[in-house]
Order: sequence, then C-alpha cells, then structure tokens
Amino acid sequence: MPNTLLTIDMITKEALRLAHEKATFIGTINRQFDDSFGASSGKIGDTLRIRLPSQYTLREGSRVMDVQDSVQVSTALVVATQDGVDMRFNSRELALDLDSFSQLHLEPAMATLMSNIDSKALVACTKSTFNFAGIPSSTISSLTTPGAARTRLNQNLAPKSDRRLQVDSGTMASLVTGTAAYFNPSNAISEQYREGLVARTAMADYYENERIWTLPTVSSDTNSSMKLNSTAWISTLGQTVLGVTSVLNPNIPVGTNLTIAGIYDVHPETKQQLAQLKQLVVVSTAMATSSLTILPALYMSGPRQNFGSVYTATSLALSTLSVSTLGAGAALYNTSYPLGLMYHRDAYTFATAELPLMSSAEKCVRRTYDGISLRLWQAPDIRNDELLTRIDILYGFAAIRPEWGCRLIGQNAN
Repeated sequence: MPNTLLTIDMITKEALRLAHEKATFIGTINRQFDDSFGASSGKIGDTLRIRLPSQYTLREGSRVMDVQDSVQVSTALVVATQDGVDMRFNSRELALDLDSFSQLHLEPAMATLMSNIDSKALVACTKSTFNFAGIPSSTISSLTTPGAARTRLNQNLAPKSDRRLQVDSGTMASLVTGTAAYFNPSNAISEQYREGLVARTAMADYYENERIWTLPTVSSDTNSSMKLNSTAWISTLGQTVLGVTSVLNPNIPVGTNLTIAGIYDVHPETKQQLAQLKQLVVVSTAMATSSLTILPALYMSGPRQNFGSVYTATSLALSTLSVSTLGAGAALYNTSYPLGLMYHRDAYTFATAELPLMSSAEKCVRRTYDGISLRLWQAPDIRNDELLTRIDILYGFAAIRPEWGCRLIGQNAN
C-alpha cells in the first residue's frame, strides 16, 4: 500500500543502503579512521596524520646494546572533497511507495554518486601502487598473474586475510574461462550484497569493476636510452627524485611502472636481497629538467632500507644504470592496458566526515552506516509544487600501505 508521503528519514536510509551496496572498491578497504572527522567535540580539521609502524635494525652477535632512535613515519589522509547529487520531486512522485521511488529516482542518483567516488578512489590508489605482476603483451587468462600478485603481497608481509582483487569484466571473463574449475560460489556472507563480488580463489575475493584505471604506455619505445645521471637519487618526503638522461626525453605518463638495473628488492625485516628488481612507480614527471619523481622512496641502509645493490652509495651516484619502463617496445607503441589491483584491506583507507545539520533547515537528516556518512537536505518550492533535494558526502582517501597492493597488468582480450 503506498505511503501518503515519503518521509526524509525513509529516503535517507534508502539512499545510504544503495550507497553501501554500490561501493565496489571503497567498501572493501580500511575505514577505521572515520570517527576522527566531524565529531561534535575535538574536531581535527580536514587532515588526519596516520602513523605507520616504526622500523629497526637487528643487533646481531653482540651483547652490547646498540640503542636506536625511533623514527615515526606518517602519512596524511585529507577529507576535503564534497560531492553530491541534486534532484527535485513533485507531490505525485513523493506519494509513491518506497520501492518505486527508489527504483525511479534514488537508485540512478546513488549509482552516479558512488560510481564517481569509487572511480576516483580506485584510480588514485592504483596510481600510488608500485608493485606489479603480469606482462603487458599477454592476456590474464590463468591464475599465474594473480598468483604472482599474491607473491608480491606475501613478500611485503601483507596479512593473508582480507585480500581483494578488482578487475574489469574483460579480464574477469578471461580468468573465468581459463580457470573455471577454481571458481566457486563465494561464501563471504558479510559481502553478499556488495556489488561486483564474483567469487573467491587464490586467497582473495574477486570483484568485477568497470572503473579500474587504464594506463597508456609511453609515447616512445626508446626508453633504453634513459639512464640515471650523476645526480642519482635524493629521497625526501616519502618519494625519490631521479635525475635521468635521455636522447629523446620520452613522455612518461604518471602511474608508469619502472625498474632500475642493479637495484633489487629486499625482505622488509631481514633486509636480505631478493631475486627481482625493485619495482617503482612514477608519480610526477618533469622531463624538461630531466627528472622523475617515484614511489617508494629509496633507502640503501638503516631500518628503512628497501633495496639492495652491488653498488655502494658512492658508486651508485656515479653510475649510468638503465631505467626500464613497463610497456616499452615497438610492439606496445601507443597501446593502453587496464590495470587490475590485488590488495589487502589496510593498504588503502577511505573516510567520510559528518556534514553539519543546518539549524535553519526543517528537513536536514544525516545518517552513517559502515563508514559512509550521507546528508540529505530538502526544501520546498511552493511556486512549482516541488521539493528540492540534495544528497551530499564529504570524503577523502589515501594509500597508507601501498606495498600491500599489487597491480595486475595485461591486455584485454575482449
């Protein structure tokens, strides 16, 4: 039986339910910092400093103490982006039952809102992720590439629970076709209403998401001419600036993965050098001044050491090591490829703040569920017999442990 008039509280709760359901990516990452924003007491502004675990070096083979200073490293989570959808309804539309109203009005509105927020968060977190698995010229049609991504997470000591994988439908189709025997219906009851959940295998929940980022390759295949120059590297503010020389100064897009010959990854705790080269990602380019800014920052020694090399600090500064970008080569010239993402929940975080309730507004309601806070505000337009409605969300996101994520790279066969 239809309602005489839908209440603002009913509409807000239904909007929040739809937002939660459609949060394909942000619904699977860390949201434990949400309560720090928008509280009625102790407001912290729009920036939260998230402290990361301290790192130490081992005292080995000696009973004499070697006391170390505790260097506290932090990253910033900024909650300063306000998005929303704006609608108008007349009296007839507001007289519908809730199911019809949701289907006709709220669902498309919330789909637009959450799809854009989900896309911005997923793209930004993917661009901040430096680990990668896969071959650009190959299709991801088996568990080999997800298995390699799983290995990268293990090597960086990511917990083996709460892992997720986001890929587009073309890649998912190739995976399911090639590995159908491994895919079984998911029994993740807590996630059963999350849009995009397909199955679980290889220690991760698999999500189908059309919002994943597609990376264009470099516009030139002459990357072999790019070398570290004598300025070498300077690590600061969590990033490293590489001085490079190149004959043609190829245009390298932000988000491009690269490796440097002779610089290898290490175990995060033992600092034992591993077999693979250190994987890096470009976060800004300034080829006019022959520099690239990359993540992560490179540290050669001490508790934050994250690479090993046959070079000393002095010889590395004077070396001409080849810098190789992923996707270089004539076969991939002007080719783009979608980047899937495997990650632990705590690799990235998303937070919403509680927007204020306007004291002069008769109909202004705020509701929060599972880390997503929405405010719905209505005001009448008596001339046109309409009710103006706005739905707002104030949010932010950050890659707080990007080493616990790994890109899946491959061509799309569909």
